[in-house]
Amino acid sequence: MKNILLIGGSYGIGLAIAKELQFENNVYIASRSNENLSEVKATHISFDATTDTIDTSQLPTVIDGLVYCPGSINLRPFKGLKPEAFETDLQINFISLVKVIQSVLPNLLASEQASIVTFSSVAATMGMPFHTSVAASKGAIEGFAKALAAEYAPKIRVNVIAPSLTDTPLADKFLNNETKQEKSAERHPLKRFGKPEDSAQMATFLLSDKSSWISGQIFHVDGGMSTLLVNG
Repeated sequence: MKNILLIGGSYGIGLAIAKELQFENNVYIASRSNENLSEVKATHISFDATTDTIDTSQLPTVIDGLVYCPGSINLRPFKGLKPEAFETDLQINFISLVKVIQSVLPNLLASEQASIVTFSSVAATMGMPFHTSVAASKGAIEGFAKALAAEYAPKIRVNVIAPSLTDTPLADKFLNNETKQEKSAERHPLKRFGKPEDSAQMATFLLSDKSSWISGQIFHVDGGMSTLLVNG
């Protein structure tokens, strides 16, 4: 069985990934909350990605897979954004990711071939109004992942999932009524917004040996939004 570490796994996409992985892997979840973890078979480690350094003594010597789930959706007009807002988004989305990977790098290198999966956004590829801060921090992830994948090939594979709007607690204010849900679904060529399971199933694949010849890739799990023009 593989040892998989999820950073953030108590709700949303992270919880969906844990549910996918729990029966065929040893799952470790490092998160602030464990309120939903009665639903999954996993070892919980109390951890705040924005402030803490992960306690590697609570982890196995070998980590075969790492998924970094924390993120932000900070949509505001550029003229109203202070530099501090960019710094905050960069911290949770990118800098904390770097710190986690550096902390567990020896554990990853101890694996026969480890897999790192992290999350970007469709906004890093498409120019969208009010997305300057989140697009900047997610774009940093994509560039970093490719460089890291090159540096550690073939020992560690690194891939990125770039979803569109997905029905998670983080996105609740954008999907909290029927009108918003209908408008969001209509914007996507596949005529629905994302479910946590959509990204979770891609992450599970990228952690598995079935993807052993894939690294340095950005996977757009976005209902076709980033590549299909069907409403023009």
